[in-house]
Amino acid sequence: MIKMTVGKKKSKQFRRESLDLPAKSFTKVNRFQKLQRAIARLNPSWQASIPLAAIIVFMWGYAAVAQTPAAPTTEEQLASLKVGMDTMWVMVTGMLVFFMNAGFGMLETGFCRQKNAVNVLSKNLIVFALSTIAFWAIGFALMFSNGNGFIGSSGGFFLWNVADNSPATGDAYQGIFTALNWTGVPLNAKFFFQLVFAGTAATIVSGAVAERIKFLEFLIFCLLLVGIAYPITGHWIWGGGWLATAGFWDFAGSTVVHSVGGWAALMGAAFLGPRMGRYRDGDTVAMPGHNMSIATLGCLILWLGWFGFNPGSTMALDPNAISHIAITTNTAGAFGGVAATITAWLYLGKPDLSMIINGILAGLVGVTASCAWVNVPNSAIIGTIAGILVVFSVTFFDNLKVDDPVGATSVHLVCGIWGTLAVGLFADGPATGLYTAGPTAGLLVGGGFGQLWAQLVGVISVGGMTVLLSTIFWVALRALLGIRVSPAEEAEGLDIGEHGMEAYTGFVKETSLENRSESVYDRYAGGSGGRTTKL
Repeated sequence: MIKMTVGKKKSKQFRRESLDLPAKSFTKVNRFQKLQRAIARLNPSWQASIPLAAIIVFMWGYAAVAQTPAAPTTEEQLASLKVGMDTMWVMVTGMLVFFMNAGFGMLETGFCRQKNAVNVLSKNLIVFALSTIAFWAIGFALMFSNGNGFIGSSGGFFLWNVADNSPATGDAYQGIFTALNWTGVPLNAKFFFQLVFAGTAATIVSGAVAERIKFLEFLIFCLLLVGIAYPITGHWIWGGGWLATAGFWDFAGSTVVHSVGGWAALMGAAFLGPRMGRYRDGDTVAMPGHNMSIATLGCLILWLGWFGFNPGSTMALDPNAISHIAITTNTAGAFGGVAATITAWLYLGKPDLSMIINGILAGLVGVTASCAWVNVPNSAIIGTIAGILVVFSVTFFDNLKVDDPVGATSVHLVCGIWGTLAVGLFADGPATGLYTAGPTAGLLVGGGFGQLWAQLVGVISVGGMTVLLSTIFWVALRALLGIRVSPAEEAEGLDIGEHGMEAYTGFVKETSLENRSESVYDRYAGGSGGRTTKL
């Protein structure tokens, strides 16, 4: 075998040498000759098409190379990365604010009676869907499009075919939403973040009018609030309107969102009147919430959502600003809860759970306007005062016989006003290094009355406009459709009368008020109270 192999190799080598060709090029020549013979066997038409095919392939390759864009520069890559990171931050925090709808739903349902649970849940679920439609159709355009000091008038309805080159910022921005040219994210991200705030304002109203309002009429009011009332006052502040020009500042919405929702809720509760049996012979009768467990869960969800509400309002991934705002927000909420606990313990005789819940929310609302512009110790003061205010506010509205089952007006209106004024009292001022653009120094940190005066003007003007528009809406609805369910429906529960179903089918039903056990502090249980009911 070895000899035969050696003989074959020598024979092959001899043939190559006889052709006088290099060893490596022999195979190539042989293949080329085979290709020539294969082409020769083709008919003339196919032979003629070979050069044309070669030219086409060559031209395609050249065009592909010519159209390849130049590699982006390092600066362009960094700018694109920043837009992507900022957009992700805005969308995620917007989703946290959206999740606050679950918190409101749990809180309000727990604070209300068992027979109205389905109604409260239904309102909290559908209100965001309606808010989305109203804000997309007209609200966003009225609030943020270019216009005059009163309202946006440059169009942008339905976000259809609008002029906008976001995420360009500052002088590079070209479009109709100049008021939002400070944030470098796409237009849809701007809309989504502002939408979840608008939905929050509508949800605030739900709790204050719970247990006696007609379902359809409430939905109509929410459409009017988010589509008309909220955008008008919002344009004054966040849309570049006259209050913004006058030096009014509200970072995340103590006035724009919470006070507007609170004013609308107050007017709704006033026009509806109290629930049957709430006030007897000059006394406030307790109507305890049926499930304080889910009310507490709702509070915790809202607390979590506030880390999207306030830090997300930077609308940019700024590490220093985000971390500072998160700490001031959390500190105010914590001190608000502790302050409300102590105040309720001393004033009402017991550390009432509903007051603890509303105290935490009060602190969070109170710091919302100033969270980016105050230091941490001052945020603790703001939260503490809000926690004290909410306890006395609940009793104040009860004395006025304004029935608010969940204390929404106390938390969002009263503490929203306080938080707005706190900017004029505690803002550090741009020269301190905490921020470069924002309110002037507050009165209690060495500034004058200028910023406090601007904040007071904003509180009065926004309150006046919201009360006016809300009154028009409520009065028109009451005259045309009626806004309150019948006494029989209210006694039976709105779950059956409005929805034809129960939240707890098969469970033991509530008994009459006379069978409830009450204590001295039952009368002021955060508008709801978590009390044991004898069944």
